[in-house]
Amino acid sequence: MLEELSRLRRVLIGEKPSWFLKDPRGELHIIDSAEDISPLSPVAPAGDYRVLSPIAPSKIICLGRNYLAHAREMGAEPPEFPLLFLKPPSAVIGSGEAVVLPEASSRVDYEGEIAIVIGKNCHDASEKEARECILGYTAFNDITARDLQKKDGQWARAKGFNTFAPAGPEIVLTPPDFAWELLSVTTHVNGEIRQHGSVEDMAFSIPFTVSYVSQVMTLKPGDVISTGTPEGVGQLVPGDTVSVEVSGLEPLENPVRSA
Repeated sequence: MLEELSRLRRVLIGEKPSWFLKDPRGELHIIDSAEDISPLSPVAPAGDYRVLSPIAPSKIICLGRNYLAHAREMGAEPPEFPLLFLKPPSAVIGSGEAVVLPEASSRVDYEGEIAIVIGKNCHDASEKEARECILGYTAFNDITARDLQKKDGQWARAKGFNTFAPAGPEIVLTPPDFAWELLSVTTHVNGEIRQHGSVEDMAFSIPFTVSYVSQVMTLKPGDVISTGTPEGVGQLVPGDTVSVEVSGLEPLENPVRSA
């Protein structure tokens, strides 16, 4: 089923970011934007393109402790309602770009996640309406300065450094009746599996989460909701390569280096 879905990819042609639509046959078509997807768009010319992160959100909303096992490894129980926090869009990088460990932190962790990309304005949506608002999904790594998270008490600094939001490499486009329970996420560090989790392990379903967030803030096209991380989070050090793989997607892979 996942092989039958189209994907969006953002690339750099010269100095200009452009959008490609990859159809189920693997053909690339140029489109105007992620909100204007035309099946009649021309076939993209052959060539080598630099792949950018496919997300360019006005905001990134993340869920904390959405997997029971992860909540317990952090010494807590899952919250009664989704625990929301924000990451700045300035933290976004694409696959292949380096995660930079800041001098301010001595403990930076990976957190592999499934991220939902919004396709149209979404406000006070029911779960059914929320499904209509979803453009698709991608892989996400909620990089976290764990020592600063504990020290500060609130999470803006720990989650907000530049390069702390790798995402991509594509967006898989999903229909409203998409079976979200099919998806899983796996994180590797230097080729070794460190995390694995399924949507079925989440405390809150994806349609419920989108509906819940839309009752707090208006979601705009391109906005991202990252749905939490499974157990197995751990530290990154210079020289590591961290990879997050979500069902149906090529791995989101990033090297790690010091500032």
